[in-house]
Amino acid sequence: MAQVTVKQTGSPIRRTKDQRATLAGLGLNKMGRTSVLEDTPSVRGMIAKVAHLIEIVE
Repeated sequence: MAQVTVKQTGSPIRRTKDQRATLAGLGLNKMGRTSVLEDTPSVRGMIAKVAHLIEIVE
């Protein structure tokens, strides 16, 4: 299955609880961390929710 790599570029400080929980669900919690995830519709939805805090590397 296809994979997507995301990198956290924004801080979760002063963000809502659901955005912080979404970052944790993606395996991110500190600036500069990367995570390799399966490319599923649910993961794409999570990426869209916090798109201003992350960037897609691949």
